[in-house]
Amino acid sequence: MHEQEILNMLTLSRISYFNSAEITALWRKTGSATAIMDNRRNICDLMPDCNKRTAEALADTAEAEARAESEIEFAARNGISILCMGSEDYPQRLKECIDAPLVLFYKGTARLNRMRVINIVGTRHCTAYGQDCIHSFVKDLSAMCPDVLIVSGLAYGVDICAHREALANGLDTVAVLAHGLDYLYPPRHRDTADKMLTQGGLLTEFFSNTNADKLNFLRRNRIVAGMSDATVLIESASHGGGLVTARIANGYSRDVFAFPGRTGDMYSEGCNNLIRDNKAGLICGAADFINAMGWQTDARLEQARRNGIERTLFPELTADEQAVADALQKENDQQVNSLTLTSGIPVSRLAATLFTLEMKGMVRCMAGGVYHLINN
Repeated sequence: MHEQEILNMLTLSRISYFNSAEITALWRKTGSATAIMDNRRNICDLMPDCNKRTAEALADTAEAEARAESEIEFAARNGISILCMGSEDYPQRLKECIDAPLVLFYKGTARLNRMRVINIVGTRHCTAYGQDCIHSFVKDLSAMCPDVLIVSGLAYGVDICAHREALANGLDTVAVLAHGLDYLYPPRHRDTADKMLTQGGLLTEFFSNTNADKLNFLRRNRIVAGMSDATVLIESASHGGGLVTARIANGYSRDVFAFPGRTGDMYSEGCNNLIRDNKAGLICGAADFINAMGWQTDARLEQARRNGIERTLFPELTADEQAVADALQKENDQQVNSLTLTSGIPVSRLAATLFTLEMKGMVRCMAGGVYHLINN
């Protein structure tokens, strides 16, 4: 992506703070931030029902553009990656969501588009029961699905426990922050955040000098939900951020699971209500979760990788598998975001399809998340 397009993406991101869905819809329609900027003074010609506030903001972008330029400089000085929608490194699951941010800022080492991504969320008042649930769940998950990426929000309680258990068990873990990358909230979690920079990362949609305001925590929940295959709620009162994330995940048609608690326990009420209302699947551990997600074969694939996968000479392929094979036959070595375009298969199905093709010895995942079709 060329420099002017990145600048324009940041400019649009800056002016779309209160209506990201509309600007994102406009970007999807034009396919280019530069096209939007070139037509910003007659934007209603491109989108007749454009919000008046958005149209007024687009008419005068000088301040936003200056702020975007300074943010590019800040990112360069601090080793921060700018992930623009449409780029290969942008979380492809999140891109499917209607209100996905145009731009994300990322510092870390984890691949955000790996095959398995889940988030673990819940109350900031995590009890001993909740801590035990997280410890057992993450430990067992790491043994059964060792390439899972754990996402949370670095907050007190469930979030920080999930990050620390992931680190302890060798899993990459990413925190989605409610502020810019120029500081950290809460500051008590700095040691954990520093470790995550080499075993995961820190991700945000917010520019530097953005405070951790209450609204920002609610906004970041959509990123936590949208970039994940599933949401796992550990403990929650009848109201709370974890329930907001679960609701958003349901709205995105993502899987939601909850650990049940004892009747009458304050911080199990939210989980129990979700299960009762059929808005979350009941799980008691990693095995339940893996079975519900259909990930049971991960362990077999890991063993097959160690031993070397013997390719079937004439494997039977499903329609999706054949479409991926055909796409790679035409142009080999593609990443997921490229494959979803060339094969016509949405990301939500493509991950499972690539998995089965790898089991059959048809494809191999190479460095950088590139998939290679193995020739006869």
